[in-house]
Amino acid sequence: SLSLTIFSLQEPHPSQITPESGPQAGGTRLTISGTNLATGSKKDVQVSVGSQPCNVTEFGDEIVCITGRNNKIEPVPVIMNYGGTRITVPQQFTYSENPTVTRFLPVNSFSSGGRNITVTGTGFELIQTFSLVVYAERPEAGRMNQKTFYGTVVTRLNETTVVFSSPPILEDPENYNITTVILMDHYKLVVKNESHSFAYVADPTFENFTDGIKKQVNKLINAKGSNLNKAMTIDEAQAFVGDEPCNIKTLTETDLYCEPPEVQPQPKKRQKRDTINNLPEFIVKFGLREWILGRVEYDNRVTDIPLNLILPLVLIPMVVIIGISIICYRRKSQQAEREYEKIKSQLEGLEESVRDRCKKEFTDLMIEMEDQTNDINEAGIPVLDYKTYTDRVFFLPSKDGEKDVMITGKLDIPEARRQTVEQALYQFSNLLNSKSFLINFIHTLENQREFSARAKVYFASLLTVALHGKLEYYTDIMRTLFLELMEQYVVAKNPKLMLRRSETVVERMLSNWMSICLYQYLKDNAGEPLYKLFKAIKHQVEKGPVDAVLKKAKYTLNDTGLLGDDVEYTQLTVNVYVQEGGNDSIPVKVLNCDTISQVKEKIIDQVYRNLPCSQWPKADSVVLEWRPGSTAQTLSDLDLTSQRDGRWKRINTLMHYNVRDGATLILSKMGISQQPEDNQQDVPGERHALLEDENKVWHLVRPVDEMDEGKSKRGSVKEKERTKAITEIYLTRLLSVKGTLQQFVDDFFHSVLNSNHVVPPAVKYFFDFLDEQAEKHDIKDEDTIHIWKTNSLPLRFWVNILKNPHFIFDVHVHEVVDASLSVIAQTFMDACTRTEHKLSRDSPSNKLLYAKEISNYKKMVEDYYKGIRQMVPVSDQDMNTHLAEISRAHTDSLNTLVALHQLYQYTNKYYDEIINALEEDPAAQKMQLAFRLQQIAAALENKVTDL
Repeated sequence: SLSLTIFSLQEPHPSQITPESGPQAGGTRLTISGTNLATGSKKDVQVSVGSQPCNVTEFGDEIVCITGRNNKIEPVPVIMNYGGTRITVPQQFTYSENPTVTRFLPVNSFSSGGRNITVTGTGFELIQTFSLVVYAERPEAGRMNQKTFYGTVVTRLNETTVVFSSPPILEDPENYNITTVILMDHYKLVVKNESHSFAYVADPTFENFTDGIKKQVNKLINAKGSNLNKAMTIDEAQAFVGDEPCNIKTLTETDLYCEPPEVQPQPKKRQKRDTINNLPEFIVKFGLREWILGRVEYDNRVTDIPLNLILPLVLIPMVVIIGISIICYRRKSQQAEREYEKIKSQLEGLEESVRDRCKKEFTDLMIEMEDQTNDINEAGIPVLDYKTYTDRVFFLPSKDGEKDVMITGKLDIPEARRQTVEQALYQFSNLLNSKSFLINFIHTLENQREFSARAKVYFASLLTVALHGKLEYYTDIMRTLFLELMEQYVVAKNPKLMLRRSETVVERMLSNWMSICLYQYLKDNAGEPLYKLFKAIKHQVEKGPVDAVLKKAKYTLNDTGLLGDDVEYTQLTVNVYVQEGGNDSIPVKVLNCDTISQVKEKIIDQVYRNLPCSQWPKADSVVLEWRPGSTAQTLSDLDLTSQRDGRWKRINTLMHYNVRDGATLILSKMGISQQPEDNQQDVPGERHALLEDENKVWHLVRPVDEMDEGKSKRGSVKEKERTKAITEIYLTRLLSVKGTLQQFVDDFFHSVLNSNHVVPPAVKYFFDFLDEQAEKHDIKDEDTIHIWKTNSLPLRFWVNILKNPHFIFDVHVHEVVDASLSVIAQTFMDACTRTEHKLSRDSPSNKLLYAKEISNYKKMVEDYYKGIRQMVPVSDQDMNTHLAEISRAHTDSLNTLVALHQLYQYTNKYYDEIINALEEDPAAQKMQLAFRLQQIAAALENKVTDL
């Protein structure tokens, strides 16, 4: 029994490996750490990495072995064998793809070596030891007479770059076949660059100085030779006069010129005893080899010149130079004055042009502001019902979009099995209500490599719908997972990164939880200012031209979406009659530069404004007719009358059809029976026009193609100046739009960032939870807590709603409107960060646009967080009561059964992993959760089970 006790105390326990990955070719020096690893002796220990043996080289408190080659790129277990006892190391070793070399420079070296070779590639971070190996083989002698030379690693710059020093080889490399190999652990790679192998050339030759001495009178020293630049550059070559460098100016095949020091250097210490007259040697160094060409003697003789000659020789040229300089200065001054007057005249003309443009922009702005808020309150706020809201927030961003099964609610189940499947799904729902099962379920999925970030988001949304009937339980699960997540970030000492992205299931669960809890707040409070902001932007955009092809507008907040041309347009009021809609006409404001589709959208917007947007007809499902007299003309974007210019075709506008102010238009639903007979034959022509040159259409601004560029080069400079304005002038429009919308932006910010107004209980509850956890983990950095709160509410919810108003409202969001909303959303994000943005000319225009307001917005956020902290806490009981009310009010409207069915697909995909996790969990074993899941699987998959 004593021997057994000693053995148990000495039982080896490996805990980790270093490194965790290496190349597929093997050769990685793998270190295994743990306790009691020195049990037995070196010959008793065997290590295998996957199916490959790992050769043990060191035995002691740590075991070191060299990995072998593996045929696959995969993670494999590391197994230790102590005299027949197999022990698996907890960490796996990953065989990764062998490194690759994409480039090496330079491609040759002198035979004496020492040239730095820079090798660039990928996968170098996997490699522990590098070496450059050169094999020299005589063609007639074969491998029996092969010689090997090893280079050294000069430095390892980063994960993609290594610098080697070429090794010295034989003096006559041209008589040998040279093969250069980069050895990376066990992986050998023959060096080639664009099909040329690395080459060695014979060393250069230098001519010694005549009589061994070079007379130097402060000029360049010239060294002559042959093949000097065959494998050397001016930057690599070195020359010395004694101990001091001689700056190389020129290096050709036969000559080297260098600039010596101004004062004759002392000879090197080792030369002093045998140096004639104490002269320094001239040394040239290429790589590892040095050539001593002789000695350098400076001419230090000074001629004694009388003082009475020095003064005239210096002063007379000085006076002449000063006189010439004065004359040149006067001429230059007169020329500069003429240039100044010319530039001043040009600037005055440019200033006048800018003044006229700004005056026009300001006039446009004043006209727009008069009618800005007239129509905002007419139709009310079209808030979506709870189900449509959650469907859009949770599932509209999924890969299937509106066709997602959670939105359509259609389950593809045979009618004969529907009752059985539904019963099994209800049992699965009961299983999800087991905390032990659900936590194991989520952990198991997140441990799977192929469980992507998109899958985590979708899974969390399904879980939210499936557990909507018990939101108190859902909150408890979220809280448990959140505590685990926080522990991970705190241990890793990166707490600020928590909630930065939705990389885990719990982070997406939090987003969904906020969306659920803030629905009523959106409906009753924040919805109105948000909807008014959206309508104000839409109204402002539609006041001016919008290019239907480029998706750019005259009035926008986004500089990339700004229409950079001065488009002439006129506002029209057309009288619209709706077929089967009564005898009264409806006045609609449009622009004569609008495309027919844009006109249709404005008419539909006005005619059906009292109906939800989802019930409006689409622009392509209605026909628009113009009746200038007794005849009717069908208007369309493209038809046989469309303006052509080479390969380009312009989209038709009201101006194209010459539709005037006060014109009568008729809107009718698409249908052959409703189209006038005299237009029947136009339809095929229109379709043909639409199909032909589909990608060569333009609306307001025609993109420049190759043919246009050729024409523009032949055009006169004056014509270009007339047609092309300075782009920066149009940036004033951003300011005009910002000024128009400022009140709406401020109102929205005040509505959601004011703790004196209504604060949703979920926000107070969760912010208090974050404060508690910060105190528990002794996190006193206010920046960290601020980032947590910002990432959990403003960036996770409000920015999403700002960018996607159709998630909460029954509206259609045009791309140009969306671009302006994105600028406001970015401003909202900037306001929620504590980082100070230093502005410069290179700053993005949206940051410059709101530079004045951002400090006020930042203070609003700070005050909001501070105000919430001072509010009366929301107890767990009050929060649970609030969540129960939400569950009771809305669960019946959701596609819970579909969500359960979709969730089971993940169970089915990772069935074995989930069963194993449940069988290893003691709590799950007591409740027989694995058994219950097997029963549900048998029912859902129509299998006969032996349970």
